[in-house]
Amino acid sequence: MNTKTPIKVIKRGERNRREESAAQETTQQKKSAPETARDMVATVSEWVNEFQQKRRRETKKAIKLLLSETAPQTSKA
Repeated sequence: MNTKTPIKVIKRGERNRREESAAQETTQQKKSAPETARDMVATVSEWVNEFQQKRRRETKKAIKLLLSETAPQTSKA
């Protein structure tokens, strides 16, 4: 039975890259409260704009259909 764990050699360059990437991740993850709130507001604003545009397109399409069906007819009197 082998109970020894293998030893992994980490070279200095690899260690420095790992430390740099870990430092970048922590700075990217830490946002201040106003920045987080700003991001949330921007996201919700985008959703609202998309919803309004969709609604406008649907309304425009419905009006066109309604007006084309009820086109004035000439009387044959």
